[in-house]
Amino acid sequence: MADYTQIIITIVGVLGSGAIWSYLKARLEAKTELKKHDNENSDTVQFRDDLKGRVKNLESLLTQAGKEKDELRQSVLDLTAEVHALRVEVDYLKKENERLKMK
Repeated sequence: MADYTQIIITIVGVLGSGAIWSYLKARLEAKTELKKHDNENSDTVQFRDDLKGRVKNLESLLTQAGKEKDELRQSVLDLTAEVHALRVEVDYLKKENERLKMK
């Protein structure tokens, strides 16, 4: 009789430990999933994602402003060259006008 009770206790122990192990495993997986879900929806993660979006926006605006600045610089250089050419032409016309007045 004692042999049967030991066998039954061993079988119950083995089955019980397997069930406990399955329960603990499922519980750990549920906690991990809950923590992952909380991390995805936490304020800090949303704030970080918002900041990433703002940085991308500011980078694109900065790039665009740099291109506009280069275009404006080139326009100023072109206009400066044109002003110098017009000054030379005005000087020439003044000299020509004086020469014609002397005749």
